Amino acid sequence: MVKLSVIVPFYNVQQYAPDTLRSLRANARDDYEFILVDDCSRDGTPDILERAERELPGAVVVRHERNGGLATARNTGLDRARGEYLTFLDGDDWLAPGYYDQLVARMDDLGCDFLRTDHVQCTARARSVHRVPHGRRDVVLDPRAAILPADRSTSVDYAYAWAGIYHRRLADRGLLHFTDGLRTAEDRPWIWRLHREAESFAVVGLLGVFYRRGVASSLTQIGDVRQLDFLRAFDQVIAETAADRDAKELLPKAVRTYCAIISHHLGSIERFEPPVARKLKSLSAAALRRMPQDVLNEALDSMDLARATRLRRLRRRPSPAGAAA
Repeated sequence: MVKLSVIVPFYNVQQYAPDTLRSLRANARDDYEFILVDDCSRDGTPDILERAERELPGAVVVRHERNGGLATARNTGLDRARGEYLTFLDGDDWLAPGYYDQLVARMDDLGCDFLRTDHVQCTARARSVHRVPHGRRDVVLDPRAAILPADRSTSVDYAYAWAGIYHRRLADRGLLHFTDGLRTAEDRPWIWRLHREAESFAVVGLLGVFYRRGVASSLTQIGDVRQLDFLRAFDQVIAETAADRDAKELLPKAVRTYCAIISHHLGSIERFEPPVARKLKSLSAAALRRMPQDVLNEALDSMDLARATRLRRLRRRPSPAGAAA
């Protein structure tokens, strides 16, 4: 019986993959499996993974014939996973030795659908601890009750799939798969669905995932059209939340978060290629007009003046006919 399946997508990360794989070796156990998904890398990553399949206990390499993006690669891993518990790691991040044993032990103790954990963010030589924005720790809670309040950061805003562990029953219910083809913000509809539909969760104060921020090849650092997938991701969050039984209570949070993300991208629009920047503005304007306008007005009224003004001005911007994310 496989206790834990670890799903690790890789794409053109030959510089970082050896560190990732060494950290997996320092977490290996006879009843763990590591599903290493090569998302059609074009550098030396496939050779590194081929060696890992021979040398890393429990390693299974799956190769994509064409690049599908992080969401699709994770889904490939989920389809191959056999573990009682499942978790994720990105191919340029790494783990503390023995971290998974601690994580599995906490999951065994608490017996809930999923756990969320803190992590260490690494930018160049700087290290900073990032905490799950939820005060109660080591107690099983209702994940739906942790979505609100709308005007504060909550667990649904901590959308890192690798910062946690998930029971197989969630996969069996179809709650762990990601929206195929999303190139960025793929964790957002996923974490909202978990909090709306899972039955139990807990937050634990484990530190063991080291998240490498600012990698040049990461989509968060690239200003091309793939970045605009955040609009599709949040359109999905809004649509699914609007269909929820508690839509009246939950929609203000979803709309306010969407607005904050649009404002964030507009505030750093210079990093986008000029055609993408123009598309960002037009698609964001269309997205604002698609939102429930009464909820949007309340969200804008609750935001600081600079962001609210920027978004109100954008909402009035004419958009090309047929504009869609």
